[in-house]
Amino acid sequence: MIGNSGPEQIFIHTCITLLQCIAPLSVGYSVVLILYPPNSFRLPYFLENCAIAETLFYFLFYLYRIYYIQRPAVHPPLPSAGKRRELVKRCFENIPDHEKYISKWFRDAPLHDVKRDNIKDFFRWAFFNTATPDPAHDSELEEYVKEFERRIGRDFQPGRGNVKCLRLTLDKSDTLHRSLIWYLCVFIVDNFTYFSMLFYKFRFHSTSSIHGLSVFPPRPQTLFGSRRSSAKDLTYWYRPHSSCSKFPVLFLHGIGIGLYPYVNFLAELNQQNKDADGEVGIIAVEILPISFRITRPTPAKDEMCKQLRTILQYHGFETVTLVSHSYGSFIATHLLQDPELSGQIASIIIVDPVSILLHLPDVAYNFTVRKPNRANEWQLWYFASKDVGVAHTLSRHFFWSENILWKEDFANRQVTIFLSERDLIVDTSRIREYLLGLEKSTESPECKSVHVNDQVAPVRCKLKRSPNVVWCTGLDHGQIFDSKTWRMHLVNEITQRRIVE
Repeated sequence: MIGNSGPEQIFIHTCITLLQCIAPLSVGYSVVLILYPPNSFRLPYFLENCAIAETLFYFLFYLYRIYYIQRPAVHPPLPSAGKRRELVKRCFENIPDHEKYISKWFRDAPLHDVKRDNIKDFFRWAFFNTATPDPAHDSELEEYVKEFERRIGRDFQPGRGNVKCLRLTLDKSDTLHRSLIWYLCVFIVDNFTYFSMLFYKFRFHSTSSIHGLSVFPPRPQTLFGSRRSSAKDLTYWYRPHSSCSKFPVLFLHGIGIGLYPYVNFLAELNQQNKDADGEVGIIAVEILPISFRITRPTPAKDEMCKQLRTILQYHGFETVTLVSHSYGSFIATHLLQDPELSGQIASIIIVDPVSILLHLPDVAYNFTVRKPNRANEWQLWYFASKDVGVAHTLSRHFFWSENILWKEDFANRQVTIFLSERDLIVDTSRIREYLLGLEKSTESPECKSVHVNDQVAPVRCKLKRSPNVVWCTGLDHGQIFDSKTWRMHLVNEITQRRIVE
């Protein structure tokens, strides 16, 4: 994320304005060409053809894509009533402010405008994956509403108020057009990433050429790659594992322009682990639907686990250190809850987790509803939230009850969580309290500053039987990967946690 200085504010607004002007200007010029035969006002041949190409791309692709991504989500099967009650109990017990909770889920509506039927509409989506009333669930739904009223300390008025709740998988998938110029930039960055990873001795494993044709902008490395992925939908970068005393690493990235923001981190992790004992293997998976590309939808939970399991088996990675960032923490949740894969995860390191306390409205609200004001909010809103692939993934292939991560899921593993103090997506202060159990404990956490390369790095906090929490003072979401000092702290943490005891 960029900062929030005046020049950065001007820069991000300029970028967004220029990118958004391309399509309307191109369409306008093309209309003039059609309505008025060749005249004295003509753009240079190259620019004229670019305008025509942008116009065709908008009408032949984007308008269809908008229609395509509005198709209803295919929700996962409902869990049993017992599991639903357990989920509801966990959620209700971990709401720090019930009034704020309702207000944010109802798009900043005043609490007095939210009535009983509105609450039922919200709970019907949240816990039953539907907007349609079902008499079979009426008594259970009423039970949840009464329990929430008890906890909030008030009864909701009968009827339905003129408010609308946020229901990701039922609401319209909202996106903004991306020009061919933008996708050219993505193409250039993608190829820069490709050659950078090759330079750092990683090996690229691509999907089939047929699958590669479904990705735009095109990826020559997929179409002409010599190494094929053992998973039909996932491309990844691989470094062989030869160490006898350390676990290999499985890395899952977040929303952004693929692995580009992580190249330096992966290179430093690569270099750090060369010793006499052998090299530590790394598998860095590419998740293209959240990487500013036009491609097939992301695999469903079980299919994603199956394909990752196939990749690990192909390379003989029996036990791994799982490292994830941001959106990657959702997939980490799936792996931890998968009966087969969970046993292969020796330790966990999560940076900027968005899956912890996912029942709170912060992630959904900040990603889809919040009106941007600061420069980093504009960056998140335009380049991430409104991207067609990201919007489709979050609105039609994102089921919060599958993605939420509880600290009990960590079991007895070694766990380190990096939380950014100024994270613009999640309430990291609340997540820190939850992970350390501060809301239920009178014990003070043991905290200490860690120094890396003679510079003050994050503050590490821990209570007995809690995960290690590293508080990244002054950082925003994703900024840990922008600084060598912070990256080295993360690399050192990974190195230490992979040693077999």
